[in-house]
Amino acid sequence: MLLQNKKVAIVGGGPGGLTLAKLLQLKGVDVKVYERSKDKSAVQQGATLDLHYESGLKALRECGLMEEFEKNYRPGADRLTITDQHAVVRFGEAEEGRIQDLNSEYARPEIDRGPLRDLLIKSLQDETIVWNAHCAELKKDGSRWELIFKNGTVADADFVIAADGANSKIRKYITDIQPVYSGITVLEGNIYNAAVNAPHLWELTNGGKVFALGGSKTIVLSAKGEGSLSFYTGTRETKDWVKASGIDFENKEQILAWFKQRFSDWSVDWQKVFLTDESYFVARPQYYFPVDQAWQALPDLTMIGDAAHLMPPFAGEGVNQAMQDALELYEALCMGDFSSLQEAIAAFEKKMCSRTSEVTVDTLLQTEALHSEDSLQYLLDMFNHFRS
Repeated sequence: MLLQNKKVAIVGGGPGGLTLAKLLQLKGVDVKVYERSKDKSAVQQGATLDLHYESGLKALRECGLMEEFEKNYRPGADRLTITDQHAVVRFGEAEEGRIQDLNSEYARPEIDRGPLRDLLIKSLQDETIVWNAHCAELKKDGSRWELIFKNGTVADADFVIAADGANSKIRKYITDIQPVYSGITVLEGNIYNAAVNAPHLWELTNGGKVFALGGSKTIVLSAKGEGSLSFYTGTRETKDWVKASGIDFENKEQILAWFKQRFSDWSVDWQKVFLTDESYFVARPQYYFPVDQAWQALPDLTMIGDAAHLMPPFAGEGVNQAMQDALELYEALCMGDFSSLQEAIAAFEKKMCSRTSEVTVDTLLQTEALHSEDSLQYLLDMFNHFRS
């Protein structure tokens, strides 16, 4: 086996990195995951995740974790409501006829980020994850890599996989290809105890998701199992808007003032997301990597997930592509017929770039459509087509 007697380091403990670690451990590989979070109690920010049959769910099947997944996913959380900018419901999915069979190729079950992370962590061998290990840089030390962390500690490995997300510190050692701004910036937030702090919006989600569209803008709401409501706005902004706006994104009043102005053609119902102190907000300009990106494969370093193929969230593909990366990299390293690590990595990266190029194109088309003047009709037509 290509990884026999080799020490493997995965930088980043998100779903992609943890899935890869589990798969490698099934083959007896010596692997460590270096995760920047202080410990496993760190709150998982962001909306619920819908896993797809051919990618995220397929990876979990290979991990032998579908039984645990079935204990933790949230039936009905994939229920979608579409509203206009005045919070008037224009489409609502009924419970009848919904896909309950997780073995169906059309299944899109939802799971909160925390439970998904926790079930993956639980499946790993003790002390696989090194917490509070935010990798700042790599250095070559003979035939090995030295990993240098922000807390002053170091580690070494024969083979490093970057799974450290959109702001990867490792990607630059593989390629200098830079991300491209999509034209859309998201303001992400979370309302805790939403039934009390935003009761109307909590009721509107009906335990699932809401897509609200109008005026070339979007708001997406997602109910979470612990009673919070995650959301993100989508607006067309300049590339430097986050800094140029002068907004302190830790200041609720400043954010609300921006929202009232930017969404002045929307009903006041949506302002409820900014009216509680039990919340957080963060601005995220949406980037993607060029669809024709390619680089020369290295013999001991590669990357998966957002570090490799960042894209906006409007097609729900991020986590699924990361977990499929993990599965395909594992297959190349442990089950492929390659004569060297570099050959296996090159084959994996070529396949990954081809697959995610297509997904990025589709995601950008979806992102553009959801922020167009006729976005509401576009989405209604799409779901009415599916329903028919």
